[in-house]
Amino acid sequence: MTMDRCYDVVVLGAGIAGSAMAGALAARGWDTLALDRADPPVHKVCGEFLSPESRSSLEALGLGGILDGLPASPIEAVRLVSASGRSSRFPLPVPALGVSRPALDGALLGEAAKHGAELRKATTALNVAPEGRQYRIEARGREGGLTFRSRAVIGAWGRNAPAGLADEIRRPAEDGNVGWKVHMEGVTAGTEVELYFFPGGYVGVAPVGGGTVNVAALVDRSLMREAGSSPEGWLRAAAALHAGFAERVREGRLVPGTEKAVAPVRISRKPRAWGNRFPLVGDAAMVVPPLCGDGMAMALRSTELCAPLADRYLRGEIGLERWRLAYAAALRKPFAGPSRWGRLLQSALGQPALSSLLMRIGSGAPELALRAFLATRVSSSGRP
Repeated sequence: MTMDRCYDVVVLGAGIAGSAMAGALAARGWDTLALDRADPPVHKVCGEFLSPESRSSLEALGLGGILDGLPASPIEAVRLVSASGRSSRFPLPVPALGVSRPALDGALLGEAAKHGAELRKATTALNVAPEGRQYRIEARGREGGLTFRSRAVIGAWGRNAPAGLADEIRRPAEDGNVGWKVHMEGVTAGTEVELYFFPGGYVGVAPVGGGTVNVAALVDRSLMREAGSSPEGWLRAAAALHAGFAERVREGRLVPGTEKAVAPVRISRKPRAWGNRFPLVGDAAMVVPPLCGDGMAMALRSTELCAPLADRYLRGEIGLERWRLAYAAALRKPFAGPSRWGRLLQSALGQPALSSLLMRIGSGAPELALRAFLATRVSSSGRP
């Protein structure tokens, strides 16, 4: 089966960045199509921490209202706990939100549909080729082979490009880490993000609304080989490495269908604003260190920076090269510092002796811990 309709823009991916982009451009009046390999909204490996910076991006995109009525929990503080049991706690200057990805992604997709954006699920882009002033997108869906045309294409496929578009990403070196996430019931849901560090990784606990907590980890691949492929195995392995975490989730019950794992977790050294042929947003552009907890903010901020340029391009106010240069410059500024600080802190906190020392410093001077945390946040510099 083939289709040859021409859209103004085709967005490849319908996660946070892709659905926000589709909604923002459809709201501006552009005929928008989003393609996604999965059947969104779905659970993903994510700490599900929505920072205040995320809310600012949603408002700038005209999507701020989606947070109203979402099942979410306020997050007012961060607690770090070393393998020795030493901890450091500091309050956040502005509360964040814990919200599940299916709830947030579903709200974004609903808003995009309300503005007229079209979503095709279970559809994988196989190839994107420029044809004059348009693009030809070859894809495969439930119906078989599909062909679309568009005036613009935006890559929003997450950490890993579809096999046919792998040339759009120069793969960074693998770091050997595995990320996993589950939801649990029966665990007291407070108003903190708790991070438990041990040799080979860390695991976090955070409320996400409805009396449920997100339990997410980043661990060395060797630990996962021992843990096996089941969420019960993941939790047992983490509990064996940190007594405090074991006690925290002792009465917890897994929520079926919420488990997800991803490997390897590749951390970007610098943002990649453009593929070979079109712009990238969200994790396709940059994967920040998971310890930053700012992946959702990064996805939304990159979309906030790219959407107005896409609008200007479609209006004929700028050409493709000016879009590329302006977006690359805009993306570099807010992400370089947080990524660098996130990598440094993640490395330091993964070393038991250094982790305990940092906890001791943080306990005596929580303002220093807060400053270190804020250094990993996506910058809002340049926002009106």
